[in-house]
Formats: sequence, C-alpha cells, structure tokens
Amino acid sequence: MGKKFEAALKKVEPNKLYNFQDAIKLAKEIAYTKFDSSFEIAIKLGVDPKHADQQVRSTVVLPHGTGKKVKVLVFAAGEKAKEAEQAGADYVGADDYAEKIKKESWTDFDFVVATPDMMKIVGQLGKILGPRGLMPNPKTGTVTFDIAKAVKELKAGRIEFRTEKNGIIHGPFGKSSFDDNKLNENFRAFYDAVLRAKPTGAKGQYIKTVTIATTMGPGLRINPASMVS
Repeated sequence: MGKKFEAALKKVEPNKLYNFQDAIKLAKEIAYTKFDSSFEIAIKLGVDPKHADQQVRSTVVLPHGTGKKVKVLVFAAGEKAKEAEQAGADYVGADDYAEKIKKESWTDFDFVVATPDMMKIVGQLGKILGPRGLMPNPKTGTVTFDIAKAVKELKAGRIEFRTEKNGIIHGPFGKSSFDDNKLNENFRAFYDAVLRAKPTGAKGQYIKTVTIATTMGPGLRINPASMVS
C-alpha cells in the first residue's frame, strides 16, 4: 500500500456501515488520484450463479451517465443503419466491420448493437467479442430493431451488470468530479435496478453487502438500511 492509500484508509472507520450519502461524500474527500477517479459499486448477492434461476443480468440507465465517453458499434443495414448514424453511433456497418474485427482483433468500442437479421454476421465474432463482454444480447437490449433507442441510451449512460462466479456485481456509477447529488442519484438507480433484477430462484437474504470505492481508493461498506426510501 502506498502512503496516499494509507492516509485515505485512516479516514475510514473499520467495520463501520455507512449511510450511502455519507459514504459517497467521504469517498470523494479521500480520492487521491491526479486524474478524475471513477466511482465503483460492488454488491455481494445471496445467489449461486451456477443455477440458471439464480443468475442476475440486466441494464440500468444512470440519470447522469458514467462520466465516460462511450463508443458504440452498430451492425445494421438500410434504414436501420441511417437510424444508428442519426442517433450518434460511432461506427455503423456490417461485413466490413466484421472483417476488421476478425482480421485485426479490433475492439476500439465499448458496446455492440445489432439488428436481429445481422446476428448471422455478428455470431461469427463470438470468440473475440464474447471474452470481452461485447457480444450483443437480446436480454440487454443490444439485439433490437429499435436501434435509435439502444444507441441513445448507451450514449446517455446505460450500463449492463451481471453476477460474476462469486455472486458479486460490479459497476461504475460516476466520477469524482460529479457533485454529490448526481452520485447519489446514480448510486440509487444502480442499486434499485439490482433489486428489480432479483431472480426467481434467489432464497433468503438477497443483498449481502454493498461496497463503494473510487479508483485505487479504499472501500466503504454501505448500510442497506440507509437505502430504504
């Protein structure tokens, strides 16, 4: 641990469960990176992702975005390609971009959206896009004919979350440069989306722990009771 991290850690009370608003405020105060730190949330769930009926996967549109400029690649043709361009997609095409990805392992984008008829092309890219979490999926709204809506939401700050093998969900919800209200509202939106995504197979306590941290900063545990409206 570096000296700056140790200094930040000293301001965090061991084993304390913070009110989420107090935690966000403290996390901003102790952020020490020279760049604009990202805020991250980690939620430990009482689920076993090995079982299909206990997997959690969904999306949330953060009210104030993540603070990161995202690049969107769209596989579409004809009028749908025009819709994608008008909605602000960074790259729009079909076979041309598929070939670029296959030959160059090109992944200079954050999201991939495709119309259903394009999945025969996109399906060939699974070995490259899959491990990077870039494969479009109907469940997350990235395989759709409503291309304009998907692109606009992704540009505005829609993010996908899913349980990892250990039952934890990670995700960004803003930057240190955001004011407290924006961070609070983004955090609340993320947390509420995870609650709504509770799977049918989940038994017992669903939310186990909630932790937030800034880039390279110490984690702060959230008291779930502070999330009750």
